[in-house]
Amino acid sequence: MARTVSFRAVTAERISIPEITEIKLTEVESRLCTLLDECTKYLEAEKGIKTSCRIAGGWLLGSESHDIDIALENIMGYPFAVDFTEFVSNVKELPVKSVTTVKGNPGQSKHLETAKTAVLGQELDFVNLRDEAYAEDSRIPTQVTFGTPLQDALRRDITVNSLFYNVHTRSVEDHCGQGLEDLKNGIVRTPLPPRQTFLDDPLRVIRCIRFTSRFGFQMVPELEASARDAEIQTALAQKITRERVGEEIDKMMGGRDPFRAIQLIDSLSLFSTVFYIPPEISSTLSASPASSSKTIAAGAILHTILHPSAPLFAHPPLHSLLTSQLSASSSIIPRLYLACALTPYRGITYADSKKRARPAVEAAIREGLKIGTKNHYLDGIPALYAAAELLKAPRLDDDRFTSPSERVAIGMLLRETAVHNPLLDAHWTTSLLFALVQDLVPLYNVAADSFDVDGATDIIKTYNDFVMRIEELELDKAVDSKPILDGREVVQLLGLSKGGQWTGRVLTEVVKWQLGHPTASKDACAEWLKAQHAEGKISTQDQPVSVGGKRGKDNSQGVVAKKPKK
Repeated sequence: MARTVSFRAVTAERISIPEITEIKLTEVESRLCTLLDECTKYLEAEKGIKTSCRIAGGWLLGSESHDIDIALENIMGYPFAVDFTEFVSNVKELPVKSVTTVKGNPGQSKHLETAKTAVLGQELDFVNLRDEAYAEDSRIPTQVTFGTPLQDALRRDITVNSLFYNVHTRSVEDHCGQGLEDLKNGIVRTPLPPRQTFLDDPLRVIRCIRFTSRFGFQMVPELEASARDAEIQTALAQKITRERVGEEIDKMMGGRDPFRAIQLIDSLSLFSTVFYIPPEISSTLSASPASSSKTIAAGAILHTILHPSAPLFAHPPLHSLLTSQLSASSSIIPRLYLACALTPYRGITYADSKKRARPAVEAAIREGLKIGTKNHYLDGIPALYAAAELLKAPRLDDDRFTSPSERVAIGMLLRETAVHNPLLDAHWTTSLLFALVQDLVPLYNVAADSFDVDGATDIIKTYNDFVMRIEELELDKAVDSKPILDGREVVQLLGLSKGGQWTGRVLTEVVKWQLGHPTASKDACAEWLKAQHAEGKISTQDQPVSVGGKRGKDNSQGVVAKKPKK
């Protein structure tokens, strides 16, 4: 019997957060707090404006953002920001940026206008403390008023985000009475009852997942129960713009623990709500999506490959080339994790407006998350799935690697644009890694929550042997090589006046010849090409356009890929 291990071997590790009852400010932060404090005193003395400033948001916890949010009492952000910049410039004689504004956008969880400026190298956002009231059928507040620090804290998503830093007293304020304790104990809890918090703004369900995965905290049971509530999930699907959901998912995939985020989405039964495909598209799917547990299998396998110090299962080491390019771009790992999360859509297509079959993962990204090509999600993830089909089970005794020769067959496979495309940050090694992950997914037994270790060992050996053979054939160096002849030279050698769609096909044949003759000269290639053309083995005629279709494209790297539109 095959050895198995449980997927629950992977657990979230809590992030270490220092005691924050007393914040140790940097020199710049201390000067900034002094400026804000002096400005409020100046405004009260000179203009009779009485207000106070508190730093809100993730700054206390080591914020992911590059700006500092300043919450103001009894004054809007813009007028205070104007007064602040005048004070800094005229009274303190320090350089300061002019004030700009970001208009309120309820669809983006920005219900009030935000004023922005910068001083001492710090970006500052100003907005007033507020209280909000919501209608039952909308996440847009029906009433937004000046609020007390307590009212503003209560309307926030989780208690650890409701903490303020008072720049005047230089102390942390916990108006909800639970934020500091929850921070200490690693708890994610809403300031108000979670059902009320989520119905007011369903996006907070997704934000709770992001913060839980970011810090390695645990949700309280009542929060999890509310997140699973059908009414709240319906509200999340209907009341939240897909762009906003996509923004949160992007932050999770690029965050500290994307696999934990995937686990939470699955455990809270949110897969179809988060990775949503609209009915007009889902009605055309070629098959029903697989169980969302496939996201856990794929995510867990990728997680253990990327964290070999705490592996999910014992397995032979992966060939070093398979993970060699993961740090080449910051987009690669988030793209791999999101691709794993979309595993239930693998092999499924939908019909586009012209009745053409398109991959369902594309619809989930474009329509469900509206992320676009950021991190090459929209263009790169469908390519990963296409590559996984091309590369799956790469056994060296496979007939596909025998003609016209092993070196040419493998080399042309690696040069497929789905497999290797620098314009998409797609490297053949990473495509192979994703293909490996997808080949391992069926070894996860959903009912038993176990993994076939022996089967995984055999599959990993197949991939390692394939990569070693690539090295032996020196194809790892040949993948990025340009055709030994360029398009202009081909046209000239064949005695033609101009190129055409045929040029790409001929360049593909040049690449094949080049792979089969790695030490041959350009002159030798030129002679071969002229001979092939003379014998009628190479056509310089463009293919006719079929009715209702397009000329076929060649996917080899003999043709320069177009840069994707953003």
